[in-house]
Amino acid sequence: MNATTRPVALVTGGRQGIGLAIVYSLAAAGFDVAFTARSTTDSCGEIIAECESLGARAQYFPSELGAIEAHQALIEQVTAWGGGLDCLVNNAGVGTLVRGDLLEMPPESFDHVMGINARGTLFLTQAVARWMLANPSPHYRSLLLVSSVSAEMASPERGDYCMSKAALGMMTKLFALRLAADNIGVFELRPGIIKTGMTAGVSDKYDRRIAEGLVPALRWGEPGDIGRAVLPFARGDMAFASGSTLQLDGGLSINRF
Repeated sequence: MNATTRPVALVTGGRQGIGLAIVYSLAAAGFDVAFTARSTTDSCGEIIAECESLGARAQYFPSELGAIEAHQALIEQVTAWGGGLDCLVNNAGVGTLVRGDLLEMPPESFDHVMGINARGTLFLTQAVARWMLANPSPHYRSLLLVSSVSAEMASPERGDYCMSKAALGMMTKLFALRLAADNIGVFELRPGIIKTGMTAGVSDKYDRRIAEGLVPALRWGEPGDIGRAVLPFARGDMAFASGSTLQLDGGLSINRF
């Protein structure tokens, strides 16, 4: 198929973990997929080859989400390669630099986390939305924000991270309202405790707590749980639900007593 017959998706932070699962899920579902990471590694070629085995085109683009002055160039590169841009999955993000007492949280950590997770996501989404409005497509358009249960479940020892994810919830509503009449769907996905490289260092702790019932499903989430959940939003199956948030946490965030 040529570049104009398949919808094109851009997944930020798509080289590993949740982002990688989303890349593969979209590729298998009929999308050509561009994915970003901070730097290239041998795994980028392996990811492209795997997508091609699924019948999709794929390409890696180096990108720093926090460098908003480079967003326009990224969009130009992706659209030149793909022939369009129909789905943005805002997956890239960072954790807190320093866990600890909220009263001791350093400004440097707050600025770093908010600058990437909130500011970077906001202005990339803005730039992609502008491009979509200026460039009609035969495909459904969507903007997806991968947030976290931490958007509502407070962890005072990493308050900057929680605040950055809460910002994505409001961002979803704002963009959904702005773009509703243009049939561009905007959705927030909130993963819970997911088994990735980022959680490897606390796996023993969460193995125990999950077994004790912290997660009602009594298991870790897997990256594939998030990858599969992206599809109905990206394809337009849930178009009339624009602005919605989906909890992907095995029941973790349900209020209990």
